[in-house]
Amino acid sequence: MKNITKVLVVLMLLVLVVSVAGCSSKTAEVVDDAVIADEVVKVGMIYIGPPGDAGWTYAHDQGRQFLEEQYPNVEVLFVESVPESSDAERVMTELVEEGCTVVFATSFGYMDYMDNVALKYPDVKFFHCSGYKTEENMSTYFGRIYQARYLTGMIAGAMTETNEIGYVAAHPIPEVIRGINAFTLGVKEANADAVVKVVWTNTWYDPAKEKEAAQGLLDSGVDVIAQHQDTPGPQQAAEEAGVYAVGYNTNMRAFAPEANLTSAVWNWGPYYVNAVKSVIDGTFVSTQYWGGLEDGIVDIAPISDKVPADMVAQVEAKKAAIIDGSFDVFAGPIKDQDGNIKVAEGSSMTDGELLSMDWFVEGVEGVIPK
Repeated sequence: MKNITKVLVVLMLLVLVVSVAGCSSKTAEVVDDAVIADEVVKVGMIYIGPPGDAGWTYAHDQGRQFLEEQYPNVEVLFVESVPESSDAERVMTELVEEGCTVVFATSFGYMDYMDNVALKYPDVKFFHCSGYKTEENMSTYFGRIYQARYLTGMIAGAMTETNEIGYVAAHPIPEVIRGINAFTLGVKEANADAVVKVVWTNTWYDPAKEKEAAQGLLDSGVDVIAQHQDTPGPQQAAEEAGVYAVGYNTNMRAFAPEANLTSAVWNWGPYYVNAVKSVIDGTFVSTQYWGGLEDGIVDIAPISDKVPADMVAQVEAKKAAIIDGSFDVFAGPIKDQDGNIKVAEGSSMTDGELLSMDWFVEGVEGVIPK
């Protein structure tokens, strides 16, 4: 099958190996005892970008490698840079025809195409990342990255001197809006006077465009850059400008060693192991998984020593409170941009409300495109 890769890209590992250090330490933990099948199990994965993007796809590819380490008899066929179009349906169909009994699709835009393929192949198990459609043989999975974004927002709020923080945003979908809002709430926790200025690129992976968007924000006076894209372009813009930055997906400090304060990071490996285990041992049940800091699927990368120790302690305390359930990022009172109460004091947003979020919190400067 064309474009299906089974070997690691050695050059990518040489360039990006430092990113591994930023992922949660749980990548090295022993996951539930593996159930070893008698024969090779083929697993298919489709990626929105290349594994060398240093971001989203790289994080998923690290999860793939962790899966293969845990299951020597699992063979993963992965296809990179698959468009969110009918091409995705074709590629997933080809993976099934190649013998894959488990298929993962790692981007929101693959949802409808995976649903179509799942209905055609009821004996194959499908897992869709960040979507909401399920079938008897199709689950969804995601992580509460907004929890990590809140913590990185606290750091950004503490480190800004202009009280203006820039956010390079990808597409105007609830996932991205939720992340901007959580980040802003964290900023306001540390610095009530700070604001977050948002610009949209309508891209997931366009290094030049994303860096250019960050440069535009820097020209407007921001002195910290955050992002929701898959490349380190915005980090590099901050590095060149001599200001601070907060990364996403993986530890991006290698690309901006002076600028990067921390990153909100993913740790997909344990989920992939347990998902495949459920198929092998026959315990698979269609679910909508949405784990958080307590599961280790999301975390923050090591915090720069430029951040004052008292702020690091505050972040660690807030992280512990999120994990033990005593603090909810989206607990009221929360106002929108117009000052209207959206979440009353004493209440919290439901998962349904979070998954359909289409408004900005107070403190965000920018609009959500229709």
